[in-house]
Amino acid sequence: MPRIVIIAGEASGDQLARGLIEALRERFPDAVFEGVTGPEMRAAGCETWADYSPLAVMGIFEVLRHLPRLYQFKRDLQRRLLSNPPDVLIGIDAPDFNLRLEKIARRAGIPTVHYVCPSVWAWRQSRVKVLQEACDLVLCLLPFERDFIAKHGVNACFVGHPLADEIRLSDSDAAHRAHARDQLGLAAGPVVALLPGSRSGELHYIGPAFIEAAGWIAERLPAVQFVSPAASPRTREIFESQCRVAGVQGTIRIVEGRARQVLAAADAVLLASGTATLETMLFMRPMVVAYRVAPLTAWLLRVSGIVKIRLFSLPNLLADKMLVPEFMQEQVVGSALGEAVVALLQQEDVRNTQLQEFARLGAKLRQSASRRAANAVAELLSDRSRSGLQDTSREAAH
Repeated sequence: MPRIVIIAGEASGDQLARGLIEALRERFPDAVFEGVTGPEMRAAGCETWADYSPLAVMGIFEVLRHLPRLYQFKRDLQRRLLSNPPDVLIGIDAPDFNLRLEKIARRAGIPTVHYVCPSVWAWRQSRVKVLQEACDLVLCLLPFERDFIAKHGVNACFVGHPLADEIRLSDSDAAHRAHARDQLGLAAGPVVALLPGSRSGELHYIGPAFIEAAGWIAERLPAVQFVSPAASPRTREIFESQCRVAGVQGTIRIVEGRARQVLAAADAVLLASGTATLETMLFMRPMVVAYRVAPLTAWLLRVSGIVKIRLFSLPNLLADKMLVPEFMQEQVVGSALGEAVVALLQQEDVRNTQLQEFARLGAKLRQSASRRAANAVAELLSDRSRSGLQDTSREAAH
């Protein structure tokens, strides 16, 4: 009866953990699960040491403000782990916190798993050394992550992406599109979805360019409808204010939440780089991707050489080529974005090139991620169990 401790760092990790717990119970019906949890983990029967909320801190200055509390939280977890070692420790995401804890646990002889590979392939590649020291196993959501860290001697397993298991091809069919448009109150005709980011900082740098792009498109294709799903009341307020300043408040329809419904309704999508690009790909919607940060931040990234990638959007990283148009920093201007979106709407060959690759990449990611992750953890436990038995046999022989 294995005892498994799981440390989730935020809501997405809580969801991943629930799927993993349920899949592990199929292998180990009597397993005991404990750790840092959210509501999903608790619903799956995981005993709570603490809620994940202390770890759900983003941004440099926010983290600095919470450092004393985070250090105390880490010490409490470390003391609990070492006083009663589990059969395995699984850290889910939150790498800056979890990898430190995993490193301590591994030194104490506790097998460690890190679920969701940090973006070491993209920036701060020196963190691979931390993975080497902290992890017996890294579970990767994307195939190129496994390939990269395996080259550096890290035991890695590609398990697929839970989003791909969740979003099926039926979500992209004509009936689903028609239903989504009806629910959103959209008229017949082409629909362009605008997703300028889920954080206020992203909106500050990208929102005006997206609004300019909508105006550029509307001048050339007056029948196009624009709809944008706001991630929160705050981001809705910011984007609406930007629309008012630009004088286009009647051009773009803004809804709160309902991002997947908006994606389902769309003919083309203009969006900020991030996980939303993966969702858009899985919904089989042609896209144009943009990324912009503060000028000083961009300059520091360029001169420091920290960033090591030539492509930045997930579809392009998965395809290892320029599959979808990407625009970064000074390239993010309304006319350029608008021209790329119009090409998607008007040129069938451009759309089909994307969609054919999206179907192939989506199939590659649909791997029953939770089950594959559970199998990899079970294999690690089995290897450790056999190793322990062999050590006991050798001691008895002496």
